[in-house]
Amino acid sequence: MNPRNVNSESALKLAEATARSFGLEDLRRVETESAETLRALGPAVFSGADGVVVLGDGMFYSFRRDVVALVNAARLPAIYPEREYADDGGLMAYVTNLPDNFRRAAGYVDRILKGTKPGDLPIQQPVKFDFVVNLKTAHALNLTIAPFILNRADEVIG
Repeated sequence: MNPRNVNSESALKLAEATARSFGLEDLRRVETESAETLRALGPAVFSGADGVVVLGDGMFYSFRRDVVALVNAARLPAIYPEREYADDGGLMAYVTNLPDNFRRAAGYVDRILKGTKPGDLPIQQPVKFDFVVNLKTAHALNLTIAPFILNRADEVIG
């Protein structure tokens, strides 16, 4: 997580609560607040970890290849907040479907152009998500992805 991102703490608390609901108790955080500190981290930062969840952050996104390289060097399964991480070699990504969000936003634009006040429109959350699995990375990490996970994937790379 990036401690400079005001949304990180609430996202981390939600992730921790979700993890605990699945019986995962020994949770640790790795904090980095700049590209320099990110690049200074080594795979040992994940010593003793069984997996990694990368929280959404603009800095991480900008340096996602560095993030992916760090996690893959630790040889751990990881899930990322944007599909581009999987495109760049990350193992898995669970993401909002942006084309669906844009289609839904177009409906809002249409309603506003027809006279609806923006303040009268309800706030909407994403409703469609994509699960992307990178099998090339799984093979490189010597991980076997269970068939039930592959069956749930919206896209499998490799």
